[in-house]
Amino acid sequence: MNRRFVTRSPGSGEPRVGSPASLHERLSLLNAASRRIGSTLDLFETGRELMEVAVPQFADAAGVLVQDRLVSEGEFPPRTTDGSALVRRIAVGVAASTPGEYATAFPVDEVVVYEAWTPYATSMATGTPILYPRLDAVIADKIGRFWKRDSVARVLENSSFLVVPLKARGRVLGFVVFTREPSSEPFDEQDVTLGEELAARTAVCLDNARLYGHERRTALTLQSSLLPADLYRPLGLSIASRYLPASDLAGVGGDWYDVIPLPGCRAALVVGDVMGHGIRAAATMGQLRTAARTLAGLDLDPGEVLFRLNRMSQDLDPTQIATCVYATYDPVTRRCALARAGHVPPILIRPGGETELVEMPSGLPLGIGDAPAETVELTLPPGAVLAFYTDGLVESRDRDIDEGIDALRGLLAERNDDLEEVCDRTIGAQRPGHERDDIALLLARVRELSAEEVAQLTLPAETGSARRARHFARATLTGWGLTSIADTTELLVSEVVTNAILHGEGPVGLRLLRGHRLVCEVADRSPVAPVLRETSGSDDSGRGLRLVNHVARRWGFRPTAEGKIIWVEQSLP
Repeated sequence: MNRRFVTRSPGSGEPRVGSPASLHERLSLLNAASRRIGSTLDLFETGRELMEVAVPQFADAAGVLVQDRLVSEGEFPPRTTDGSALVRRIAVGVAASTPGEYATAFPVDEVVVYEAWTPYATSMATGTPILYPRLDAVIADKIGRFWKRDSVARVLENSSFLVVPLKARGRVLGFVVFTREPSSEPFDEQDVTLGEELAARTAVCLDNARLYGHERRTALTLQSSLLPADLYRPLGLSIASRYLPASDLAGVGGDWYDVIPLPGCRAALVVGDVMGHGIRAAATMGQLRTAARTLAGLDLDPGEVLFRLNRMSQDLDPTQIATCVYATYDPVTRRCALARAGHVPPILIRPGGETELVEMPSGLPLGIGDAPAETVELTLPPGAVLAFYTDGLVESRDRDIDEGIDALRGLLAERNDDLEEVCDRTIGAQRPGHERDDIALLLARVRELSAEEVAQLTLPAETGSARRARHFARATLTGWGLTSIADTTELLVSEVVTNAILHGEGPVGLRLLRGHRLVCEVADRSPVAPVLRETSGSDDSGRGLRLVNHVARRWGFRPTAEGKIIWVEQSLP
């Protein structure tokens, strides 16, 4: 909506304005005000509606001004010590018979500080109307000098001038200025009462709009602060995302997305949607996102993560229900494991542009029942894109969810070299804000790792393998230009490989990964977890892991189908 709007009465031959002579005319004007003012929760639109009611039926020209912080922040400013007031003009109404100079003298959306001596500031400070049946040349000139515009004095001189405060719920929001030209009848005491009635009805609508705007800003601020400010960029994946809030408070909900780092340069990708809207849904979203990050740190199977997240959601708020899809990705094997809890299915876009829904059980939403979520696995080809989204992107009143998913697949099948452009194209195709729910979109493109990012070696379970592992580590880091950490890496590799040979089973796999940090992974076929023990002076066992714990940035282990992997992280120079 263009907020720089000046209302001008359409007719050019209407009679000059005078006081509504009869009780019927006054009641008719008030009835029009009750029907036409406050049809929206927008401050500027509400001001314009008052202008359409009051001009020319009550005044030749008028303006609505409110405290500026009500527009920008939805808050009342502290009372000034000098009696001045910072206000913004949100609407101007001018009768067709009134010279056009009035609109240029008082432009819409102008912000000004009214000094304490002005009738405007006086009306706000006292909460009472200020009436000048005829504004003489001296006062008109004084007001004109304050505005530093000669046109102000010309349009106000000898006019009938009425300032009425806008009061609602014990607070003064601003004021309305009504003026009549010298050729019109001046305002009288009955007009003051009528002007107060018009201002009172308008003030309540303005305050409702202020409260609505304040609550919406609060909900959006809460939701945006709980979403990741900067997504983690995992090894082997290109990431792009968008979040688009709905335009009304009822649509501000609990959509979220996240990319979470996992050991071994792997990553978890999460998209969820809390059912319901408003601040409560946004707060629940923040709790579930934090819980999902905590569970991701346990490095669990996606189905197990959703099962535990379901239990946690019931403990947080049993009345709140959410849907979620959770996936983990290994950049070396390009294996992706996924599970969903009542969420819309992810879309796989293959390198040639073909799209397909990832076949997986839908599961029950979080907060309902105790049924486990089933995990599916697939190997993603290089160049493929996985699209995660919320139902606001594909469902609306005028189309069912299947039609929406088909339309989304059509958009994603188009040229997708740049994921940011794909996000913009997808979001740009959505319905206007007042017709849609909020939307979350997360795209991940698979990239094959290069020889500068991964190196692997399989070693036999024999004592000489530790020496081969050290040589392999040094040669790899030399080729990567990381000789400054080669000595430390050799030490760590030697200790972990030796531990796998002594306490594990079968051949030992050694992998070096260069992502945000340098990761060393050692795999064996024993499911027995390593334990960090306290050692005595005469005890030789257990010293290797204590050395690893002291030197490495982080270390840990995770079970695999064949046994386990011990991983060690170092910071890159």
